[in-house]
Amino acid sequence: MQHEQLLERISVDPNVCFGKSCIRGTRIWVSLIVDNLSEGVSEDELLAAYPSLCREDIRAALAFAAEMTRDRVIPVSTEVANP
Repeated sequence: MQHEQLLERISVDPNVCFGKSCIRGTRIWVSLIVDNLSEGVSEDELLAAYPSLCREDIRAALAFAAEMTRDRVIPVSTEVANP
């Protein structure tokens, strides 16, 4: 599945989940998927916890998150802590 096709799986509707980005046709937030993956939850665990998800939805959430990082600058400290 191509990048553009993955992004079509994401919806942002002000009348659904306060306008948060969700997997199309669900109320599952993109941020929930990305947060879980970043905490070490496996794709299989996510799919078991959210039966309406499929692997392409997880890939779509990651593709959407990647797009968001291209458009936003998040300040990160470049200071090196002294040991």
